[in-house]
Amino acid sequence: MLEKFDIAVIGGGIAGVSVAARLSKHAKIGLWEQEDLLAHHSSSRSAAVFISDYGNSDVCELNLITFHEMQSKYPGILQQRGLMSLEKNGEIEEFDKHAKSLSLSLISVNEAKEKAPIIDLKSVKQAAWREDVFDIDTDLLIQTFRKECLSNGVQIFTNSAINKLERNKDKWTLNSKIQSDILINASGAWADNIAQLANLKPKNIQPFKRSMARVEIDTSNNLSSLPVLFGSDNTWYAKPDAGSMIVSPADVSPCEAHDAWADEEDIALGIYNFETMVETKVKKLTSNWAGLRSFAPDQSLVIGPDSDATNFFWLAGQGGYGFQTCLAASQIAEDILFNQTSQVPNSISEKFSPYRFA
Repeated sequence: MLEKFDIAVIGGGIAGVSVAARLSKHAKIGLWEQEDLLAHHSSSRSAAVFISDYGNSDVCELNLITFHEMQSKYPGILQQRGLMSLEKNGEIEEFDKHAKSLSLSLISVNEAKEKAPIIDLKSVKQAAWREDVFDIDTDLLIQTFRKECLSNGVQIFTNSAINKLERNKDKWTLNSKIQSDILINASGAWADNIAQLANLKPKNIQPFKRSMARVEIDTSNNLSSLPVLFGSDNTWYAKPDAGSMIVSPADVSPCEAHDAWADEEDIALGIYNFETMVETKVKKLTSNWAGLRSFAPDQSLVIGPDSDATNFFWLAGQGGYGFQTCLAASQIAEDILFNQTSQVPNSISEKFSPYRFA
């Protein structure tokens, strides 16, 4: 006897758990995650920063929708941090372009030093700033969605990879054991793999590796009040984290879907670039890791039914924007799947349709 669900969600990262929570008031939902914990891959390895102007113009619309709902429904998830971009070569045009892309305002290097006392004025030639950048308590958000899921009857299956998909009479059978009317592909870096299991065309969603390290630095300054620091040349960024610093080389390395790890050379380069802009030095590397950021060819999310199987629903291609788009993306899914009055304007949601690749 097949276990039956209205909706099967494949993938237990931020996309999967947020959409399962959103839809759980409408339907019987099952969520399948191949690892032993939710959010094992990219979602637990996020930089955990909310920048409303991060991404292309279409992604930024989802950022704003998510921001307002997160502030109203999930207080405590976002804590103001601020962001500063630093430049060392005096290349005005390139720096201005970078600052404009993130809606930063130019400030003097002395103002920058006041906001981030660890920076080295011998190295920093230009600086730009915005205050409305936030830390995201990613673990709290994941656990909040998980609790919503469980309270609404969602069945969550961990250690449960989906290795076989069959479609018969407009129903999906998963691993020859589970039947579902609708399948939601929220598989992150594995999204195209799941489509191929379903005998559907992939959307060329490419995973890219991003590495990070937690380090202790030699300083007497209070790290907790520091903003997020960015190299305007996109070779590093850093942010405070529980008395330490997280430093990334901001690498964008195409790869296959896998349980990613950081290369020592990438980490060393990120730390070196960070150290060229600050007065302090890294005295100890305490941990490092890598996550996969998966992008569609046009850098926008893929949200909606597949053109060849309308009960196969894409929720993928989140890139580096999974947490800051999750509520808007799950709202689009609810609007489409339950044919309800749109909470997200159609002019926005249509931009993410898989049909654009047909």
